[in-house]
Amino acid sequence: QVQLVESGGGLVQSGGSLRLSCVVSPMIFSGDTMGWYRQAPGKQRELVATITSDMSTVYADSVKGRFTVSRDNAKKQVALEMNSLKPEDTAVYYCNVDRVIFGVHYDYWGQGSQVVVSS
Repeated sequence: QVQLVESGGGLVQSGGSLRLSCVVSPMIFSGDTMGWYRQAPGKQRELVATITSDMSTVYADSVKGRFTVSRDNAKKQVALEMNSLKPEDTAVYYCNVDRVIFGVHYDYWGQGSQVVVSS
């Protein structure tokens, strides 16, 4: 059974920084796409950033230049470095693994980490 365990998050003032980490067990497949999504109160879950097996990244326009996604396959980890945080970044953040097995996509999710940015 695939499990994603997140750490990090919390309360920070506007302009501050936070780091989220997510460890995947039992293992990461080399072809996995990994990333982060977030869901603010009353809103749908949205993509924040993804990183593929060849380290290609995609970012939401709202976080470009402020957030950095990274992965370490040896540590079975994906991380999100968040700088210059704004109140509108307040949300529950979820790590994600998108795994393709015999052409079928499987999505796995972390438990969610609350990020609150005060103005």
